This record gives sequence, C-alpha cells and structure tokens, in this order.
Amino acid sequence: MNLSYEAVDAAGSAVADVIDATDAAEAIERLRRRGLFVKKISEVEAAKATTARAPATLKLPLKPLVFLTRQLAILLKAGSALVPALQVIRRQLKKPAHEAMLRSLINDLEDGLPLADAMRKFPETFDPAYRAVVAAGEASATLPAMMERLASILVRRRALRNKILGAMTYPLVLLVMSINVVCGMMMFVVPRFAGMFKTIGVEIPWSTQFLLNVSGWLEQYWAIPAGAAIVLGVGLFLLLGSKPGRRVLVNVQTEIPLMKRLTGRLIQARIYRTLGTLIECRVGVLDALELSREITGNRRFRRLFDDIVEALTSGDRISSVLLRSDFIEPSLAYSIQTGEENGALGPSISYCADILEEENAELIAAMTRLVEPMILVVMGVVVGGVAISLFLPLFDVTAALG
Repeated sequence: MNLSYEAVDAAGSAVADVIDATDAAEAIERLRRRGLFVKKISEVEAAKATTARAPATLKLPLKPLVFLTRQLAILLKAGSALVPALQVIRRQLKKPAHEAMLRSLINDLEDGLPLADAMRKFPETFDPAYRAVVAAGEASATLPAMMERLASILVRRRALRNKILGAMTYPLVLLVMSINVVCGMMMFVVPRFAGMFKTIGVEIPWSTQFLLNVSGWLEQYWAIPAGAAIVLGVGLFLLLGSKPGRRVLVNVQTEIPLMKRLTGRLIQARIYRTLGTLIECRVGVLDALELSREITGNRRFRRLFDDIVEALTSGDRISSVLLRSDFIEPSLAYSIQTGEENGALGPSISYCADILEEENAELIAAMTRLVEPMILVVMGVVVGGVAISLFLPLFDVTAALG
C-alpha cells in the first residue's frame, strides 16, 4: 500500500512524502533506518493512490528521459548526492506517473538499493544497456561521468529522431494534400462534368469514362474507402505502439530496396554507439554484445551478434565476423579490426558510430531532397491527368462545332 508520512530528520528538518510498504509498521521501520522520526503516517486516499505508484510498464518518452539523465548528470557533477539530486528532478516533473517513478527510485535508494537495481522496476524506461552503464558508474565511483555519457547518447538519439521526423513531415503533408485534392475532384468536380456530358450527348473517351465510373462508385460507396482509411490508420498506430509490431516494421524496412540501406545504417549506428559505450565503461565484451543485441529487433543483426558471440567463445575476433558479413561496410569492419589489434576496441567502435551518425544525417537530407520533387511530379501528373480526361470530350465538341 502507499502511505503518506510526515517526519523529521536528524537535522530537525521536516520531511513529507509517500512510501510504498505492506503496512504502517514496515513503513515506520524503513523510515527509521533512514534516520527519520515519523510524526504522522496514513494510507493514501484511493483517488490519489492510482497516481502514487508508477506502473512497471511505464515508458518514459525520450524527451523527459533526456531531461532526467542530463539533469542528474549536471547535479552529480556539481557535487550533489544521488538522493537529493533525484528529489530536485522529481519536483520539476509535471506528470504524476513520472513523479511516482522518481519517488520509487528514491525510496529504493534510501532502503539501500543501488540505482541500477532500483531502475530494474521500470524496464520499459531504463533498458538493460542503460542500467549496465549506471551499474558500471556506481561500481567505479564514476556515476556522474557515466550519466553524462548516457545523456550524450540520448541527446544524439533525440536529434536523429527529430531529423527523421522533420524530413518526413513535408513529404507527408504533400502526399495528404495530393490525396485530398484528387478525392475532392472525384467527388465534387467530376460529377458536374458527368451531368454535362449526359446533356450534350458527346462520345466519351475511355479515360474519361473510367474517371466517371470511379467518381460514381465513390459517391455511392464513400464509406468503404473512409472506413478502410480509418482501419489502416488505427492498425498502423497499434502496430507502431507494440514491440512485436515495431520489430516487424524494422524487418520489413530492411527488405525494401529504397529503405534498406538507410534502415540498416541507422540500426548499425545505434548498435555501435551502445556497444562502444558499454566496452568503454568496462562492461565485459560478451555482456556488452548481449546487451547491444537486445536493442535491435532486426533478425539479421541478431543473427550477426549470435555469430560474433560464437566466434569469441571459440577464440576468434569480432572483426573477423564483421568482415565476412555482407551488410557491414568493410571500412567500418577494418576500423574495428585495428581497434582490436591495438587494445582500443571500445573507442574504435564508438568512432564507427560517429561516422555512421554523420553520414546518416547527410543521407536523410539527400533522400528528403529527392522525395519532395518526386511527390510534386506525381501530384502534377495525377491532377493533370484528371483535368485532361475531363476536358477531352469538350475539345471534341468544340472541334465539331468549329
């Protein structure tokens, strides 16, 4: 149950918060071990209890996760202790569920748990790689530096996501506008021409007749395409909102010729960044490989990691597997090979991540510049084709009268 308490610490300062415990006696004992003298304790009201505890399935969006990680790094580097730093961050969070998650972390830390173990309660927010870096920082007394490194990784990830979303926005707007223009013409403009053609009694070309048939069908059965669009939109939303769905989407993207190269490079960049960071944080290579494997849902890369682990256990090197792979660029594999030979495996992998992130940004910009005019051309051809098909019979009438 969630219990609200008021207490006094050793310095005589008042403390008021919420603690999760089986009963009041357990809560008082835990608070006493923290050096708090409890003055008042009571169960949180049912209406507030739903927001007092953060569910284990809570997934903090990328933006607040960046804020949490960056703020924690700043406060720790400034000399703050871990619990006070989290308390400062908690007071800045606006959503009750996010605040409850921070409260849970604080309670576990005050009960003696390491931060990495406290984060295990929220696997959707703090993935195994994130927790491994935190654990490495706690074990080596370099938590501020590790949090700063995590913040840097998350900032890069958010910047890349924003670039992708920005690159997709204008083409999507053009596509939606094109579809709306064509649908509007088919449902409101073409029927007017149909009545006019019927009155004149002119012979109608096959292209014009096709437009009239489609327009008539849409006018009579408009609910079918509208319902299909809604079902498709909801289906895509549910697909992207689930882990299996996202994995299916990633696997499909790596098989589409136009998206195969970019998707593969985006996955590689994230894998190299995670793997390089973990190795530089003194996480064992096999453990780092397993943690990096978990962040990708693509079956090709998961098989690649299985091959790397098998090679390492048999005495081979990571670079030898990468050089044999048909979807890892040889230049990156040779860079990693050089790092292995010179005892700089982690930095060499991180360097490959730097290269891929820079080139991916350029590739996204180039694809955007290519897609936008293509959509405009297709839009012009479709709208122009509809207009020409509608005016062809009128040209015949004009020619006959002339």
